[in-house]
Amino acid sequence: QVQLVESGGGLVQPGGSLRLSCAASGSIRSINTMGWYRQAPGKQRELVAAVTSGGSTNYADSVKGRFTISNYNAKNMVYLEMNRLKPEDTAVYYCKVVAELYYPRGNMDYWGKGTLVTVSS
Repeated sequence: QVQLVESGGGLVQPGGSLRLSCAASGSIRSINTMGWYRQAPGKQRELVAAVTSGGSTNYADSVKGRFTISNYNAKNMVYLEMNRLKPEDTAVYYCKVVAELYYPRGNMDYWGKGTLVTVSS
């Protein structure tokens, strides 16, 4: 089993910054990918940013140049630096990992409970 704990959400003014954190724990053999998705009320969940064990990153077009996802190493923790925030960034942000346990083998998706980010003046 994999547990994900997210933190860092809250209320911020437009143009401000927040940093989200996600810590993965459990009987983890390896993590292939860690990343962030978000979902606003009435909308589909969408990818925000993700990073692989090799350091490859993937960003939504709407956040490129504003958000930066960190690498994860020994601590199995990933950060999302969010700068120049806009009201349209308001959503529940979910941490997602693709991980393999010691037993059974095979990669699976795991989701955190989410943390709310509200961008408003």
